[in-house]
Amino acid sequence: MKLVRSVEHKMISGVCGGLGETFGIDAAIIRILFVVCTFFGVGMPIILYIILSVALPKESYWEV
Repeated sequence: MKLVRSVEHKMISGVCGGLGETFGIDAAIIRILFVVCTFFGVGMPIILYIILSVALPKESYWEV
């Protein structure tokens, strides 16, 4: 399965939804991990999210 930004499971840009669909994990869990990592200063999740939202292509309904 290809890593893309989700159109169906998105809150902001669909990065967490796309990661969840690709790895078979609920997108809410990935969102919680991003928030926890941001709160505790683990890595740079906000920068990573912005980079992924620019780099990942948007999911197309025709590809599904």
